[in-house]
Amino acid sequence: MLLAPRGTAAKTGTEIRFSSEDDSLSDSDSFIEEVSEELRRDQLYKTMRRYGWIAVLAVLLLVGATSFLEWRKSQAKAEAEALGDTILAALSLEESSERAEARGAIEAPEGSARAVVTLLAAGETYDTEPAQAATRLLSMADDPTIPQAYRQIAVLKAVSIPESGLSVDDRRGRLNGLVPGGGIVRLLAQEQLALILLEEGASDAALQAFDDIAADAEATPSLRQRATQMITALGGTPSFTPQGEVEPAAQTDAN
Repeated sequence: MLLAPRGTAAKTGTEIRFSSEDDSLSDSDSFIEEVSEELRRDQLYKTMRRYGWIAVLAVLLLVGATSFLEWRKSQAKAEAEALGDTILAALSLEESSERAEARGAIEAPEGSARAVVTLLAAGETYDTEPAQAATRLLSMADDPTIPQAYRQIAVLKAVSIPESGLSVDDRRGRLNGLVPGGGIVRLLAQEQLALILLEEGASDAALQAFDDIAADAEATPSLRQRATQMITALGGTPSFTPQGEVEPAAQTDAN
């Protein structure tokens, strides 16, 4: 009997037998892949058993942190609403003394909320207890936990209260600290400084100060109008009109 070469078919009687080298290689590759896949699976399971708790902990921390933040937001909203209701209740009282007492009794948290409550409470005592109102405002202005904008407002209100008991030097020192800040706060401080000059009898210096305010590009229409009115009351002529145009008389004097 003749043997057929490898990779060919050999016929014996009615049987046909195939011998294929490619089939052997294919079976070997499949076996290697199965073994490799099983090894990778075992390695993955080992890794998960060793470090899987870290992933579970990370998920739990993420869910817990998200829930805590949502809870804090709802708490802050509820506290703000409760504070607003308390303030409105104090504002609804008819007598000024009752409103002042009610606002003074409000327990406000740190920051902006307490600043607003303090400003409202001081506003009720401007006429009846001006010195106490000024003291309360300046105490707020010196509180580093309150935002700077509210502290600046407190200074401006305190120095503008008549019969506040503050000396000229105290008021001037407070206002000079606001001038470098820029913006509308700077101009409002300069307005109060000009009023102090007028109070001291320095009319010419006050006139020049009001004129500088009226000519300032950052001055609001209402502030420019007040400065112009003061210039007119002092017998002067504004260098700038409310629209910012130079007066003809000022041009002639400049030439």
